[in-house]
Amino acid sequence: MNFLTLLARNLWNGPSTEAFPFGPAVTPKRFRGKIAFDAPSCEGCKICERVCPAGAIRFTKTADGLGFSCWHDTCVFCGNCEFYCPTKSVHQTTDWHLSHTQAEKYSMVESGLIPNQVCVECGATALDTAPSVAAVKPPMSAEEVADLRGRCPKCRAKFLKARRAKS
Repeated sequence: MNFLTLLARNLWNGPSTEAFPFGPAVTPKRFRGKIAFDAPSCEGCKICERVCPAGAIRFTKTADGLGFSCWHDTCVFCGNCEFYCPTKSVHQTTDWHLSHTQAEKYSMVESGLIPNQVCVECGATALDTAPSVAAVKPPMSAEEVADLRGRCPKCRAKFLKARRAKS
């Protein structure tokens, strides 16, 4: 393509830049932006931490439960965490507003907490994680899932074993 053809096409089509600071900018539908964490739907499997190539996702045990943190200044926005999360509690948004000053670099963190709870059956302290019920046959009702959520992992296993025996 010669220079005059290219010049004519660009004059005909107009500018192709965004007016971002002075107007709206279009974000593509499948844009991989900032990480968001939904603690109530998390199973606590920590797969997202293991598959993160940049090491931006960390889980830490605290007295209150299991803490989640994703450092946005370290994240490479690859999407592995969202792809491998079985409950989609870690997902990428279309938010791309990540510019910050050097003084704010330690505040670019997505944080969450999966709190501890007391088991309704045995009284043990366990994380209030979402139960993994995707492979349970026959499918569980909403009441059964809510009942299962209030139990520790050992009591969940007993509950599911008793449910299987009834079926």
